[in-house]
Amino acid sequence: MTYLNRRILLRGLGGAIVTAPFLGSLFERSVKADATPAPKRTIVMFTHHGCITNNWFPLKLDGELTAEDLKPTTLAPLAPFAKKLLIPRGIRTMNEWTANNKGAGHGRGQGVDVHIQVVGSALTCQPVSPNNNDPFSFNQSTKFTSLPVGPSLDHVMAQQLSPQGKPLLLNTSGQSREQAQTAISYSAKDTIFPAQSATSAFAALTNLFQPNMPPNEDAWAVAKGKAMADIVRGDLNRLMAQNMSKADKEKLSAWVELTNEVGRGLLSVAAQCSQDSATRLGASNKPSTTATGDVLTRKVTDSMDNADLYSAVAALTAACNANPVIVLKYPGSLIFSGLGIDKESAALAHRTGSGNMVGPCVPNVVQMLLKIDAYFALKFANLVKMLDDISEGDGTLLDNTTAVWLNENSDGCAHNLNNMPIIQAGSGGGYFKTGKIVHLDPNSGATAEDMLGRSLSQCAPGTTDMADGVSEGTGTDPRFGNAPVNKYFCNLMNAMGMKADATGYPAKDGSNSEVTHYGYSDKTEDFAGGVGAVEGATIHDPGGFTALRA
Repeated sequence: MTYLNRRILLRGLGGAIVTAPFLGSLFERSVKADATPAPKRTIVMFTHHGCITNNWFPLKLDGELTAEDLKPTTLAPLAPFAKKLLIPRGIRTMNEWTANNKGAGHGRGQGVDVHIQVVGSALTCQPVSPNNNDPFSFNQSTKFTSLPVGPSLDHVMAQQLSPQGKPLLLNTSGQSREQAQTAISYSAKDTIFPAQSATSAFAALTNLFQPNMPPNEDAWAVAKGKAMADIVRGDLNRLMAQNMSKADKEKLSAWVELTNEVGRGLLSVAAQCSQDSATRLGASNKPSTTATGDVLTRKVTDSMDNADLYSAVAALTAACNANPVIVLKYPGSLIFSGLGIDKESAALAHRTGSGNMVGPCVPNVVQMLLKIDAYFALKFANLVKMLDDISEGDGTLLDNTTAVWLNENSDGCAHNLNNMPIIQAGSGGGYFKTGKIVHLDPNSGATAEDMLGRSLSQCAPGTTDMADGVSEGTGTDPRFGNAPVNKYFCNLMNAMGMKADATGYPAKDGSNSEVTHYGYSDKTEDFAGGVGAVEGATIHDPGGFTALRA
Protein backbone atom coordinates (compact mmCIF):
# COMPACT_ATOMS: atom_id res chain seq x y z
CA MET A 1 0.00 0.00 0.00
CA THR A 2 1.21 3.53 -0.84
CA TYR A 3 0.50 5.89 2.02
CA LEU A 4 -0.21 9.60 1.85
CA ASN A 5 2.98 11.27 3.01
CA ARG A 6 2.68 14.05 5.55
CA ARG A 7 4.77 16.39 3.38
CA ILE A 8 2.26 16.03 0.55
CA LEU A 9 -0.58 16.54 3.00
CA LEU A 10 0.89 19.69 4.49
CA ARG A 11 1.93 21.11 1.11
CA GLY A 12 -1.60 20.76 -0.21
CA LEU A 13 -3.11 22.13 2.96
CA GLY A 14 -0.69 25.03 2.83
CA GLY A 15 -1.89 25.81 -0.68
CA ALA A 16 -5.38 26.25 0.65
CA ILE A 17 -4.24 28.25 3.65
CA VAL A 18 -2.37 30.83 1.60
CA THR A 19 -5.58 31.64 -0.24
CA ALA A 20 -7.19 32.87 2.94
CA PRO A 21 -6.41 36.56 2.23
CA PHE A 22 -8.52 36.24 -0.93
CA LEU A 23 -11.63 34.86 0.75
CA GLY A 24 -13.89 37.25 -1.13
CA SER A 25 -13.04 35.86 -4.54
CA LEU A 26 -12.72 32.40 -3.05
CA PHE A 27 -16.30 32.51 -1.83
CA GLU A 28 -17.53 33.46 -5.29
CA ARG A 29 -15.60 30.59 -6.84
CA SER A 30 -16.83 28.08 -4.28
CA VAL A 31 -20.42 28.78 -5.25
CA LYS A 32 -19.67 28.03 -8.91
CA ALA A 33 -17.13 25.21 -8.68
CA ASP A 34 -17.59 21.68 -7.41
CA ALA A 35 -13.92 20.89 -6.87
CA THR A 36 -10.58 22.56 -6.33
CA PRO A 37 -8.39 22.71 -9.44
CA ALA A 38 -5.40 20.39 -9.48
CA PRO A 39 -1.95 21.87 -8.86
CA LYS A 40 -0.30 23.55 -11.84
CA ARG A 41 3.25 22.98 -12.98
CA THR A 42 5.66 24.50 -15.48
CA ILE A 43 8.38 22.40 -17.10
CA VAL A 44 10.88 24.07 -19.43
CA MET A 45 12.99 21.92 -21.74
CA PHE A 46 15.91 24.03 -22.99
CA THR A 47 18.20 23.18 -25.88
CA HIS A 48 21.03 25.08 -27.56
CA HIS A 49 22.09 26.31 -31.00
CA GLY A 50 18.76 26.64 -32.76
CA CYS A 51 17.45 24.40 -35.51
CA ILE A 52 16.92 24.01 -39.24
CA THR A 53 13.85 26.22 -39.20
CA ASN A 54 12.56 25.26 -42.66
CA ASN A 55 11.96 21.73 -41.39
CA TRP A 56 11.07 22.54 -37.76
CA PHE A 57 8.08 24.82 -38.37
CA PRO A 58 4.79 23.64 -39.86
CA LEU A 59 3.88 25.59 -42.98
CA LYS A 60 0.65 26.73 -41.33
CA LEU A 61 1.06 30.06 -39.57
CA ASP A 62 -2.22 30.33 -37.69
CA GLY A 63 -5.26 28.22 -36.93
CA GLU A 64 -6.02 24.65 -35.94
CA LEU A 65 -3.02 22.41 -35.31
CA THR A 66 -3.47 18.89 -36.62
CA ALA A 67 -1.33 15.79 -36.69
CA GLU A 68 -1.09 16.22 -40.47
CA ASP A 69 0.52 19.65 -39.96
CA LEU A 70 3.28 18.08 -37.88
CA LYS A 71 4.01 14.85 -39.76
CA PRO A 72 6.15 16.42 -42.55
CA THR A 73 8.23 18.38 -40.01
CA THR A 74 10.88 17.83 -37.37
CA LEU A 75 8.02 17.84 -34.86
CA ALA A 76 6.54 14.62 -36.28
CA PRO A 77 7.00 12.66 -32.99
CA LEU A 78 4.53 15.08 -31.41
CA ALA A 79 1.77 14.41 -33.96
CA PRO A 80 -0.19 12.07 -31.62
CA PHE A 81 -0.51 14.92 -29.12
CA ALA A 82 -1.59 17.64 -31.58
CA LYS A 83 -4.80 18.42 -29.70
CA LYS A 84 -2.80 19.17 -26.54
CA LEU A 85 -0.15 21.33 -28.19
CA LEU A 86 0.18 25.07 -28.71
CA ILE A 87 2.68 26.65 -31.10
CA PRO A 88 3.12 30.39 -30.48
CA ARG A 89 4.56 31.77 -33.74
CA GLY A 90 6.56 34.93 -34.27
CA ILE A 91 8.23 35.38 -30.87
CA ARG A 92 11.58 37.15 -30.43
CA THR A 93 13.82 36.59 -27.43
CA MET A 94 16.08 39.33 -26.08
CA ASN A 95 19.67 40.51 -26.57
CA GLU A 96 20.57 39.32 -30.05
CA TRP A 97 24.24 39.41 -31.05
CA THR A 98 24.93 41.20 -34.33
CA ALA A 99 28.17 41.97 -36.12
CA ASN A 100 27.36 45.68 -36.54
CA ASN A 101 26.94 46.37 -32.84
CA LYS A 102 29.29 49.26 -32.07
CA GLY A 103 28.00 51.13 -29.04
CA ALA A 104 24.56 52.05 -27.74
CA GLY A 105 21.82 52.44 -30.31
CA HIS A 106 23.30 49.99 -32.81
CA GLY A 107 22.58 46.38 -33.51
CA ARG A 108 19.88 44.32 -31.82
CA GLY A 109 21.61 43.65 -28.51
CA GLN A 110 24.91 43.84 -26.70
CA GLY A 111 28.30 43.19 -28.28
CA VAL A 112 29.68 40.70 -25.77
CA ASP A 113 29.75 37.09 -26.98
CA VAL A 114 27.53 35.35 -29.49
CA HIS A 115 26.49 32.82 -26.83
CA ILE A 116 27.00 34.48 -23.42
CA GLN A 117 24.69 37.43 -23.92
CA VAL A 118 22.01 35.28 -25.51
CA VAL A 119 21.84 32.47 -22.93
CA GLY A 120 22.35 34.97 -20.10
CA SER A 121 19.27 36.87 -21.25
CA ALA A 122 17.23 33.87 -22.44
CA LEU A 123 15.25 33.39 -19.21
CA THR A 124 16.23 36.58 -17.39
CA CYS A 125 15.33 39.12 -20.10
CA GLN A 126 18.13 41.15 -18.51
CA PRO A 127 21.39 42.47 -20.03
CA VAL A 128 24.72 40.94 -19.07
CA SER A 129 27.58 42.74 -17.36
CA PRO A 130 30.36 43.76 -17.79
CA ASN A 131 29.45 45.07 -21.21
CA ASN A 132 31.57 45.04 -24.35
CA ASN A 133 30.47 46.97 -27.42
CA ASP A 134 32.88 45.22 -29.79
CA PRO A 135 31.36 41.94 -30.99
CA PHE A 136 34.70 40.67 -32.27
CA SER A 137 36.82 41.63 -29.26
CA PHE A 138 38.51 38.85 -27.32
CA ASN A 139 39.14 40.96 -24.22
CA GLN A 140 39.23 38.20 -21.58
CA SER A 141 37.99 40.56 -18.84
CA THR A 142 34.62 40.86 -20.57
CA LYS A 143 34.27 38.44 -23.46
CA PHE A 144 33.63 35.20 -21.59
CA THR A 145 32.81 36.36 -18.06
CA SER A 146 29.69 38.50 -18.44
CA LEU A 147 26.67 37.44 -16.38
CA PRO A 148 23.06 38.67 -16.28
CA VAL A 149 22.11 41.40 -13.85
CA GLY A 150 19.04 39.63 -12.48
CA PRO A 151 17.48 36.21 -11.75
CA SER A 152 16.00 33.93 -14.39
CA LEU A 153 12.35 33.09 -14.90
CA ASP A 154 12.55 29.74 -13.11
CA HIS A 155 13.77 31.44 -9.94
CA VAL A 156 11.29 34.30 -10.17
CA MET A 157 8.53 31.70 -10.35
CA ALA A 158 10.02 29.45 -7.68
CA GLN A 159 10.27 32.32 -5.19
CA GLN A 160 6.48 32.31 -5.08
CA LEU A 161 5.63 28.71 -5.85
CA SER A 162 8.36 26.23 -4.89
CA PRO A 163 9.60 24.69 -1.64
CA GLN A 164 12.50 26.74 -0.26
CA GLY A 165 11.88 29.13 -3.15
CA LYS A 166 14.07 27.16 -5.58
CA PRO A 167 13.27 25.47 -8.88
CA LEU A 168 14.36 21.97 -9.81
CA LEU A 169 17.11 22.29 -12.41
CA LEU A 170 18.15 19.06 -14.15
CA ASN A 171 21.01 18.92 -16.65
CA THR A 172 20.87 15.80 -18.82
CA SER A 173 24.67 15.76 -19.10
CA GLY A 174 24.95 15.17 -15.36
CA GLN A 175 27.01 18.33 -14.92
CA SER A 176 26.06 20.44 -11.91
CA ARG A 177 27.77 23.71 -12.80
CA GLU A 178 28.18 25.42 -16.14
CA GLN A 179 30.09 28.32 -17.57
CA ALA A 180 28.48 31.56 -18.65
CA GLN A 181 28.40 30.44 -22.30
CA THR A 182 25.83 27.75 -21.53
CA ALA A 183 24.21 28.58 -18.17
CA ILE A 184 20.55 29.67 -18.25
CA SER A 185 19.43 29.41 -14.60
CA TYR A 186 20.39 32.29 -12.30
CA SER A 187 19.22 32.57 -8.71
CA ALA A 188 20.32 36.23 -8.54
CA LYS A 189 22.56 38.73 -10.28
CA ASP A 190 25.83 37.08 -11.37
CA THR A 191 24.85 33.80 -9.66
CA ILE A 192 24.75 30.63 -11.75
CA PHE A 193 22.45 28.04 -10.18
CA PRO A 194 23.79 24.46 -9.94
CA ALA A 195 21.81 21.60 -11.43
CA GLN A 196 20.86 18.39 -9.67
CA SER A 197 21.66 14.96 -11.03
CA ALA A 198 18.86 12.52 -11.76
CA THR A 199 20.09 10.39 -8.85
CA SER A 200 19.95 13.17 -6.26
CA ALA A 201 16.59 14.46 -7.51
CA PHE A 202 15.11 10.97 -7.39
CA ALA A 203 16.53 10.39 -3.90
CA ALA A 204 14.69 13.49 -2.70
CA LEU A 205 11.46 12.15 -4.17
CA THR A 206 11.73 8.80 -2.42
CA ASN A 207 11.19 10.64 0.87
CA LEU A 208 7.66 11.37 -0.34
CA PHE A 209 6.63 7.77 -0.82
CA GLN A 210 7.50 5.22 1.81
CA PRO A 211 5.46 2.08 1.12
CA ASN A 212 6.83 0.13 4.07
CA MET A 213 6.27 2.83 6.67
CA PRO A 214 3.00 3.36 8.53
CA PRO A 215 1.26 6.66 7.73
CA ASN A 216 1.16 9.41 10.29
CA GLU A 217 -2.11 9.83 12.15
CA ASP A 218 -3.36 12.85 10.18
CA ALA A 219 -2.50 11.37 6.79
CA TRP A 220 -4.22 8.13 7.75
CA ALA A 221 -7.34 10.03 8.75
CA VAL A 222 -7.53 11.79 5.38
CA ALA A 223 -6.87 8.54 3.54
CA LYS A 224 -9.80 6.98 5.41
CA GLY A 225 -12.09 9.80 4.31
CA LYS A 226 -11.88 12.24 7.20
CA ALA A 227 -12.18 15.88 6.17
CA MET A 228 -9.08 17.99 6.60
CA ALA A 229 -11.07 20.60 8.46
CA ASP A 230 -12.02 17.98 11.06
CA ILE A 231 -8.35 17.35 11.78
CA VAL A 232 -7.97 20.97 12.90
CA ARG A 233 -11.53 21.28 14.21
CA GLY A 234 -10.47 22.70 17.57
CA ASP A 235 -8.59 25.57 15.99
CA LEU A 236 -11.42 26.22 13.56
CA ASN A 237 -14.01 26.34 16.36
CA ARG A 238 -11.96 28.91 18.23
CA LEU A 239 -11.65 30.99 15.07
CA MET A 240 -15.36 30.81 14.29
CA ALA A 241 -16.19 31.82 17.84
CA GLN A 242 -14.58 35.20 17.19
CA ASN A 243 -16.80 38.20 16.63
CA MET A 244 -17.08 38.46 12.85
CA SER A 245 -19.65 39.58 10.33
CA LYS A 246 -22.01 37.24 8.56
CA ALA A 247 -20.10 37.84 5.33
CA ASP A 248 -16.83 36.82 6.98
CA LYS A 249 -18.41 33.67 8.38
CA GLU A 250 -19.65 32.76 4.90
CA LYS A 251 -16.19 33.31 3.51
CA LEU A 252 -14.65 31.19 6.25
CA SER A 253 -17.09 28.40 5.48
CA ALA A 254 -16.10 28.62 1.84
CA TRP A 255 -12.45 28.33 2.82
CA VAL A 256 -13.19 25.28 5.00
CA GLU A 257 -14.86 23.61 2.03
CA LEU A 258 -11.85 24.44 -0.15
CA THR A 259 -9.54 22.86 2.41
CA ASN A 260 -11.63 19.70 2.44
CA GLU A 261 -11.57 19.57 -1.37
CA VAL A 262 -7.78 19.86 -1.26
CA GLY A 263 -7.64 16.91 1.08
CA ARG A 264 -9.71 14.80 -1.27
CA GLY A 265 -7.55 15.89 -4.20
CA LEU A 266 -4.39 14.95 -2.37
CA LEU A 267 -5.41 11.32 -2.40
CA SER A 268 -5.03 11.27 -6.18
CA VAL A 269 -1.63 12.97 -5.88
CA ALA A 270 -0.51 10.33 -3.39
CA ALA A 271 -1.64 7.55 -5.71
CA GLN A 272 0.69 8.82 -8.44
CA CYS A 273 3.60 9.68 -6.14
CA SER A 274 4.81 6.14 -5.60
CA GLN A 275 7.53 3.66 -6.40
CA ASP A 276 5.11 2.06 -8.84
CA SER A 277 4.93 5.32 -10.79
CA ALA A 278 8.70 5.73 -10.60
CA THR A 279 9.23 2.27 -12.03
CA ARG A 280 6.63 2.77 -14.76
CA LEU A 281 8.21 6.07 -15.84
CA GLY A 282 11.76 4.76 -15.58
CA ALA A 283 12.70 7.37 -12.97
CA SER A 284 14.34 4.79 -10.73
CA ASN A 285 16.63 3.43 -13.45
CA LYS A 286 20.34 3.75 -12.86
CA PRO A 287 22.07 6.42 -14.98
CA SER A 288 24.25 5.20 -17.82
CA THR A 289 27.93 5.37 -17.08
CA THR A 290 28.91 5.81 -20.73
CA ALA A 291 28.34 9.56 -20.71
CA THR A 292 31.48 11.60 -20.18
CA GLY A 293 32.00 15.31 -19.86
CA ASP A 294 34.62 18.00 -19.54
CA VAL A 295 33.33 21.08 -17.76
CA LEU A 296 36.30 23.19 -18.88
CA THR A 297 35.89 22.56 -22.61
CA ARG A 298 32.08 22.27 -22.39
CA LYS A 299 32.33 19.22 -24.64
CA VAL A 300 30.22 16.22 -23.73
CA THR A 301 30.05 12.85 -25.40
CA ASP A 302 26.78 11.17 -24.50
CA SER A 303 25.36 7.81 -25.48
CA MET A 304 21.96 9.52 -25.05
CA ASP A 305 20.78 6.83 -22.67
CA ASN A 306 20.16 9.29 -19.85
CA ALA A 307 17.93 11.95 -21.40
CA ASP A 308 14.69 10.06 -20.86
CA LEU A 309 15.76 9.25 -17.30
CA TYR A 310 15.92 12.96 -16.56
CA SER A 311 12.54 13.48 -18.21
CA ALA A 312 11.11 10.71 -16.03
CA VAL A 313 12.45 12.36 -12.88
CA ALA A 314 10.92 15.66 -14.03
CA ALA A 315 7.55 13.98 -14.65
CA LEU A 316 7.65 12.20 -11.30
CA THR A 317 8.53 15.46 -9.53
CA ALA A 318 5.47 17.04 -11.13
CA ALA A 319 3.27 14.05 -10.25
CA CYS A 320 4.36 14.27 -6.61
CA ASN A 321 3.80 18.04 -6.65
CA ALA A 322 7.26 18.16 -5.08
CA ASN A 323 8.25 21.20 -7.13
CA PRO A 324 5.98 22.99 -9.61
CA VAL A 325 8.88 24.76 -11.41
CA ILE A 326 11.18 22.41 -13.31
CA VAL A 327 13.88 23.08 -15.91
CA LEU A 328 15.17 20.19 -18.00
CA LYS A 329 18.32 21.44 -19.66
CA TYR A 330 20.38 19.80 -22.38
CA PRO A 331 24.14 20.51 -22.50
CA GLY A 332 25.53 23.44 -24.44
CA SER A 333 27.79 21.33 -26.60
CA LEU A 334 27.14 17.68 -27.28
CA ILE A 335 28.78 15.07 -29.49
CA PHE A 336 25.86 12.94 -30.63
CA SER A 337 27.80 9.73 -31.03
CA GLY A 338 24.60 7.72 -30.79
CA LEU A 339 23.45 9.37 -34.00
CA GLY A 340 26.71 8.61 -35.75
CA ILE A 341 27.92 12.19 -35.43
CA ASP A 342 31.52 12.86 -34.41
CA LYS A 343 31.54 16.67 -34.17
CA GLU A 344 30.16 18.79 -31.36
CA SER A 345 26.77 20.38 -31.87
CA ALA A 346 27.94 23.99 -31.41
CA ALA A 347 30.49 23.64 -34.20
CA LEU A 348 27.92 22.00 -36.45
CA ALA A 349 25.41 24.79 -35.77
CA HIS A 350 28.03 27.23 -37.14
CA ARG A 351 28.08 24.93 -40.21
CA THR A 352 31.90 25.23 -40.21
CA GLY A 353 32.75 22.41 -37.79
CA SER A 354 34.56 24.89 -35.52
CA GLY A 355 34.01 28.10 -33.60
CA ASN A 356 34.53 30.09 -36.79
CA MET A 357 31.42 31.91 -37.99
CA VAL A 358 32.62 32.04 -41.61
CA GLY A 359 34.19 29.18 -43.55
CA PRO A 360 33.62 26.12 -45.75
CA CYS A 361 30.55 24.06 -44.97
CA VAL A 362 31.10 20.74 -43.23
CA PRO A 363 30.01 17.97 -45.63
CA ASN A 364 26.40 16.88 -44.94
CA VAL A 365 26.16 19.36 -42.07
CA VAL A 366 22.48 20.13 -42.64
CA GLN A 367 21.61 16.43 -42.59
CA MET A 368 23.48 16.06 -39.29
CA LEU A 369 21.68 19.06 -37.81
CA LEU A 370 18.34 17.62 -38.89
CA LYS A 371 19.21 14.42 -37.01
CA ILE A 372 19.93 16.45 -33.88
CA ASP A 373 16.68 18.42 -34.25
CA ALA A 374 14.74 15.17 -34.62
CA TYR A 375 16.42 13.78 -31.51
CA PHE A 376 15.34 16.76 -29.41
CA ALA A 377 11.81 16.57 -30.80
CA LEU A 378 11.65 12.90 -29.81
CA LYS A 379 12.91 13.70 -26.31
CA PHE A 380 10.22 16.36 -25.90
CA ALA A 381 7.60 13.96 -27.22
CA ASN A 382 8.73 11.36 -24.68
CA LEU A 383 8.37 13.90 -21.87
CA VAL A 384 4.90 14.85 -23.11
CA LYS A 385 3.86 11.19 -23.23
CA MET A 386 5.08 10.62 -19.66
CA LEU A 387 2.99 13.54 -18.43
CA ASP A 388 -0.05 12.49 -20.43
CA ASP A 389 0.12 8.90 -19.15
CA ILE A 390 -0.41 10.02 -15.54
CA SER A 391 -4.05 10.44 -14.57
CA GLU A 392 -5.01 13.48 -12.52
CA GLY A 393 -8.54 14.57 -11.72
CA ASP A 394 -10.72 14.39 -14.82
CA GLY A 395 -7.72 14.46 -17.12
CA THR A 396 -3.99 13.90 -17.01
CA LEU A 397 -0.98 15.50 -15.42
CA LEU A 398 -0.20 17.06 -18.80
CA ASP A 399 -3.51 18.92 -18.75
CA ASN A 400 -2.46 20.70 -15.55
CA THR A 401 1.06 21.39 -16.79
CA THR A 402 2.65 23.80 -19.23
CA ALA A 403 5.60 21.95 -20.75
CA VAL A 404 7.61 24.25 -23.03
CA TRP A 405 10.49 23.52 -25.37
CA LEU A 406 12.68 26.63 -25.69
CA ASN A 407 15.86 27.10 -27.67
CA GLU A 408 18.88 29.37 -27.46
CA ASN A 409 18.53 30.60 -31.06
CA SER A 410 16.22 30.31 -34.00
CA ASP A 411 18.85 29.36 -36.60
CA GLY A 412 22.19 28.35 -35.07
CA CYS A 413 24.36 29.77 -37.86
CA ALA A 414 22.70 33.20 -37.99
CA HIS A 415 22.26 33.25 -34.19
CA ASN A 416 19.06 35.20 -34.78
CA LEU A 417 16.45 35.48 -32.04
CA ASN A 418 13.38 36.46 -34.07
CA ASN A 419 10.92 33.78 -35.18
CA MET A 420 11.96 31.50 -32.32
CA PRO A 421 11.05 27.79 -32.42
CA ILE A 422 8.78 27.41 -29.39
CA ILE A 423 6.24 24.69 -28.73
CA GLN A 424 4.31 23.87 -25.60
CA ALA A 425 2.20 20.96 -24.46
CA GLY A 426 -0.60 21.14 -21.91
CA SER A 427 -3.00 23.95 -21.12
CA GLY A 428 -1.72 24.83 -17.66
CA GLY A 429 -5.00 23.80 -16.07
CA GLY A 430 -7.12 25.40 -18.78
CA TYR A 431 -5.29 28.72 -19.05
CA PHE A 432 -3.89 28.22 -22.57
CA LYS A 433 -5.51 27.27 -25.83
CA THR A 434 -4.44 23.89 -27.18
CA GLY A 435 -4.63 22.32 -30.60
CA LYS A 436 -3.67 25.69 -32.09
CA ILE A 437 -0.97 27.57 -33.94
CA VAL A 438 -1.20 31.26 -33.04
CA HIS A 439 0.58 33.95 -35.05
CA LEU A 440 1.57 36.65 -32.57
CA ASP A 441 3.13 39.11 -35.02
CA PRO A 442 0.45 39.35 -37.73
CA ASN A 443 1.00 43.04 -38.47
CA SER A 444 4.49 42.40 -39.84
CA GLY A 445 3.03 41.23 -43.14
CA ALA A 446 5.02 37.98 -43.09
CA THR A 447 3.73 35.09 -45.16
CA ALA A 448 3.83 31.47 -44.07
CA GLU A 449 6.83 31.00 -46.37
CA ASP A 450 8.64 33.95 -44.78
CA MET A 451 8.16 32.41 -41.36
CA LEU A 452 9.83 29.16 -42.33
CA GLY A 453 13.12 31.04 -42.17
CA ARG A 454 16.19 30.61 -44.38
CA SER A 455 18.13 27.79 -42.73
CA LEU A 456 18.51 25.96 -46.05
CA SER A 457 20.03 28.95 -47.87
CA GLN A 458 23.59 27.86 -46.98
CA CYS A 459 25.29 24.45 -46.83
CA ALA A 460 22.27 22.48 -48.04
CA PRO A 461 22.72 20.45 -51.24
CA GLY A 462 22.54 22.74 -54.24
CA THR A 463 23.20 25.92 -52.23
CA THR A 464 26.35 27.75 -51.17
CA ASP A 465 29.38 25.76 -50.06
CA MET A 466 30.42 28.53 -47.68
CA ALA A 467 28.81 29.28 -44.33
CA ASP A 468 28.50 32.89 -43.19
CA GLY A 469 27.07 33.38 -39.72
CA VAL A 470 28.08 37.04 -39.65
CA SER A 471 25.73 37.97 -42.50
CA GLU A 472 22.72 36.32 -40.75
CA GLY A 473 21.73 34.96 -44.15
CA THR A 474 20.34 31.72 -42.69
CA GLY A 475 18.07 33.52 -40.22
CA THR A 476 14.52 34.74 -40.66
CA ASP A 477 14.26 38.25 -42.12
CA PRO A 478 14.56 40.54 -39.06
CA ARG A 479 11.38 42.38 -40.08
CA PHE A 480 9.33 39.34 -39.13
CA GLY A 481 8.65 37.46 -35.91
CA ASN A 482 9.35 40.15 -33.33
CA ALA A 483 6.62 39.65 -30.72
CA PRO A 484 8.51 39.94 -27.38
CA VAL A 485 9.09 36.81 -25.32
CA ASN A 486 8.51 38.90 -22.18
CA LYS A 487 4.79 38.76 -22.87
CA TYR A 488 4.88 34.98 -23.21
CA PHE A 489 6.70 34.71 -19.90
CA CYS A 490 3.92 36.80 -18.35
CA ASN A 491 1.47 34.19 -19.69
CA LEU A 492 3.45 31.38 -18.06
CA MET A 493 3.49 33.16 -14.71
CA ASN A 494 -0.19 34.05 -14.83
CA ALA A 495 -1.10 30.47 -15.74
CA MET A 496 0.54 29.47 -12.45
CA GLY A 497 -1.44 32.09 -10.53
CA MET A 498 1.52 34.26 -9.59
CA LYS A 499 1.16 37.64 -7.90
CA ALA A 500 2.47 41.00 -9.05
CA ASP A 501 3.27 44.27 -7.31
CA ALA A 502 1.62 47.59 -8.11
CA THR A 503 3.84 48.05 -11.17
CA GLY A 504 2.91 44.65 -12.63
CA TYR A 505 6.25 42.94 -11.97
CA PRO A 506 6.15 39.51 -10.25
CA ALA A 507 6.48 39.90 -6.49
CA LYS A 508 6.27 37.31 -3.75
CA ASP A 509 4.30 39.67 -1.52
CA GLY A 510 2.38 41.29 -4.36
CA SER A 511 -1.31 41.96 -4.21
CA ASN A 512 -2.20 42.24 -7.89
CA SER A 513 -3.49 39.11 -9.59
CA GLU A 514 -1.87 39.57 -13.04
CA VAL A 515 1.79 39.83 -13.99
CA THR A 516 2.13 42.39 -16.78
CA HIS A 517 5.86 43.22 -16.71
CA TYR A 518 8.95 41.05 -16.81
CA GLY A 519 12.58 41.84 -17.55
CA TYR A 520 14.66 44.87 -18.43
CA SER A 521 13.00 45.63 -21.76
CA ASP A 522 10.85 43.93 -24.39
CA LYS A 523 12.85 45.40 -27.30
CA THR A 524 16.14 43.72 -28.04
CA GLU A 525 17.52 47.03 -29.35
CA ASP A 526 17.27 48.42 -25.80
CA PHE A 527 19.97 45.96 -24.72
CA ALA A 528 22.66 47.56 -26.91
CA GLY A 529 25.34 49.07 -24.70
CA GLY A 530 24.11 47.39 -21.52
CA VAL A 531 21.96 48.68 -18.66
CA GLY A 532 21.16 52.38 -18.96
CA ALA A 533 22.83 52.81 -22.35
CA VAL A 534 19.54 53.22 -24.22
CA GLU A 535 17.28 55.98 -22.97
CA GLY A 536 13.72 54.85 -22.38
CA ALA A 537 14.52 51.15 -22.06
CA THR A 538 11.43 49.65 -20.46
CA ILE A 539 8.52 47.27 -21.02
CA HIS A 540 6.81 49.00 -23.92
CA ASP A 541 3.92 46.57 -24.36
CA PRO A 542 2.77 45.24 -20.95
CA GLY A 543 0.70 42.13 -20.35
CA GLY A 544 0.64 38.64 -21.73
CA PHE A 545 -0.57 37.52 -25.15
CA THR A 546 -4.36 37.43 -24.95
CA ALA A 547 -4.43 35.41 -28.17
CA LEU A 548 -2.88 32.44 -26.34
CA ARG A 549 -5.52 32.29 -23.63
CA ALA A 550 -8.33 29.78 -23.73
